Formats: sequence, structure tokens, C-alpha cells
Amino acid sequence: MITPETAYIGCRFFFDIAALYLWGSSAYLWLLVSASLSGNIWTRQYWFQAIAIGCTIAATTLALPFRSAILSEDWARASDFNAMLDILSGTTIGTAWMCQAAGTAAIFLAYIAAPLRLRAATMTIAAGFLLTSLAASGHAAMNTGWLGALHRGNDIVHVLAGGAWVGALIPVAFILPRLSDRRTGRDAAKALVRFSTAGHVAVGVVLISGVANMFLIIGGLPLDWSVEYQFLLCLKILLVLSMTGLAIFNRYVLVPKLSGRHGAVAALRIGTVVEIVLALAVVGLVAWFGTLEPVAV
Repeated sequence: MITPETAYIGCRFFFDIAALYLWGSSAYLWLLVSASLSGNIWTRQYWFQAIAIGCTIAATTLALPFRSAILSEDWARASDFNAMLDILSGTTIGTAWMCQAAGTAAIFLAYIAAPLRLRAATMTIAAGFLLTSLAASGHAAMNTGWLGALHRGNDIVHVLAGGAWVGALIPVAFILPRLSDRRTGRDAAKALVRFSTAGHVAVGVVLISGVANMFLIIGGLPLDWSVEYQFLLCLKILLVLSMTGLAIFNRYVLVPKLSGRHGAVAALRIGTVVEIVLALAVVGLVAWFGTLEPVAV
């Protein structure tokens, strides 16, 4: 039988990957892609966006009952309305859930109500708010005072930078075939170069904030592999470093060859898909070890 903890980890995974995608893809199309190409790629992502928004709504709806079941170690409490009200009114978990719910509502409204020409901008703002709401929960909540504020601020920077990197990979995959199009090829090439350039900043911020987060949580390197959290954190670090190496290879080996070799485009598409798969694995690990104790107790 699936435990409430396992169900909640799955809930976190789908919510996190959807929020990262909505933020990163929207910000990229709004800020770094020409208006004509941006509108076309936005339309082509319709089903990805719809699924992502559906995931945020479903995950938010289920998260509170799952948390109620976890706290009582009883699935029956997942349908206990009074228990859920107690969580909302008296815990940081409840505060985090209300922030998440507000962000999810903002994303839904931005998607259905904003004019098409403003949709990428409004979705960027709404998804950015949704990602920052994650700082209200997790291990950042274990600190108080100035250290707690620093930890939450670092978490916000980390998830926004990570989303700017991995969330933009889907629209990048849609843009790559446009390089051979006579009408949009130049805009596509500019968009890819801009993504590569902005990616330097995003990757750097992810790495620096990730190291800072590690020291804020466990006070040093994750060397105690008898603690599940630290072992999984090491796996995440290896995956992120692999993504970083692949991103560097794409930028400095494949991107300069785009204008002269068709094979470079195919290789870059494969590299982008591999980055997406690695990103899914990273988010899965974070969803898992985010529920664990970081040090031995």
C-alpha cells in the first residue's frame, strides 16, 4: 500500500517540475525571444502548459490532505476536514500551503484571463510568485530570525535560477527545428545564443546558492552517507554537475557550429533532451530528500 509520505513525494515532484517549467519557459519567451517567434512557440506549447497547470492545481489540492495523513500516520485523516483546518490555522505547513494555493490561482488566472500578447509576461510573474512560495516550507523553515530570512532568500534565488535554466529547455527544443526555416531562422539563432548567454548566469547562481543551501542545512559537505538525505544530496550534486558539463559542451562546442553543420543541430537537440531527463531526475531527488532529516538524530 502506498504510504502518505510516498504520495506526498509524488505530489511534490509533479508540482515542482510544473512550476519550474511554467516560470522558466514563460520568462525565456517573454524576455529573450523575438515577439513573432515567441508567440508561435507559446502556441505550440499549449498541451505542455495545460498539463503543467493541471499538475499545479492537482498537486496543491492533494497536498493538504496528504500532509494531514502524514501528521497522524493514518490515511483516514486525509478526508478529515477539521484536521486540515487545524493545519491551516496553526502551522507553518498551513501557511506554506496557502501561499502555494494563492500562486496556483494566480497562474490559472494568468493563463485564462490575460491577453495573448501579455500572457508570457503575466505567467512569468505568477509562476515566479508560485516558486517563491516554496521558501515558506522545507528545511528553510527550521531557522528563525536573520538566519531564517537568509535561508529563505537563498532558497528563492536557487529555485528561480534553476527554473530559468531547466524550465526554458522545452521552448528551446521547440526553437531548434526553426534554425533551418528561412523566415524564422535568424530569430531562432538569436534566441538560442541569448539562452546560452543567460544560462551562464543561471547555472552560476544555481551552483553558488546550492552550496550556500548545503551549508545552511547540514553545516558542511554531505559526507555522512548513512544519512539518507546526505546520500541523495550527493546524487543530486552529481546530476547537476553532469547537466552543467553538458550545458558547457552545448554552448562552446555545438552552438558555434550551428551555422555550418546540420549535424550540430541534431546533436544539440539530443543534448537538450538529455538535459531535460537529468533535470527530471534532479527534481525527483529534491522532492524525495526534501521530506527527510538532513542530519543523524
